[in-house]
Amino acid sequence: SDLQKQEERGELLQPLIFVLLVLCSVLLYFKVSLMDPGFVKAEEELKAGKSEEQSMVIPQVPSNLKMRRCGYCMVKQPMRAKHCQVCQHCVRRYDHHCPWIENCVGERNHPLFIVYLSVQLVVLLWGGHVAWSGLYFEQSWEWLQHNILLLVSFLLIVIFTIVVLLLLISHLYLISCNTTTWEFMSHHRISYLQHSELENPFDQGVILNLWRFFC
Repeated sequence: SDLQKQEERGELLQPLIFVLLVLCSVLLYFKVSLMDPGFVKAEEELKAGKSEEQSMVIPQVPSNLKMRRCGYCMVKQPMRAKHCQVCQHCVRRYDHHCPWIENCVGERNHPLFIVYLSVQLVVLLWGGHVAWSGLYFEQSWEWLQHNILLLVSFLLIVIFTIVVLLLLISHLYLISCNTTTWEFMSHHRISYLQHSELENPFDQGVILNLWRFFC
């Protein structure tokens, strides 16, 4: 049959990989959006021990800088945590609240968020290539009527690809500096950054920053 011939020629492999990538992207989306981004627990749980990252930074931050109590949920915030007004929780290593996933991006789901963006970018680039290969341009109204949906789909894919690419690049840059979107945008308002001798006391070099984040 035609299906068997296509399989023998390897023509079904690419569509199968594309479908698997789309499925992986959907699963990652639900995983990132539904998982705990790193909500700060009750104060008694917080005293159980300091995070490795916080203890490493303390020598470069004034010793009299105490943990701040959140004015909303009344828990003591560890360093780099912030209260999210949408989620109504303090989030460890808070990066931002993402409206696309309706969840915060924090200590626990930030690496998966980067993986999700990467897979999504591959899917969009592949989809854009497929849409472009199906377009053949003619200057006629009849051509536009038959190809309007494909043309609009291609333009939407291009827009989303640019957005995802810029978002991924910006996040990878911040990760390589061991800073977060919130710290980058609000550096002048964060006490542990204002009183630090270094501009970014968390930076340990690009390689170590990436290693600690992903591994």
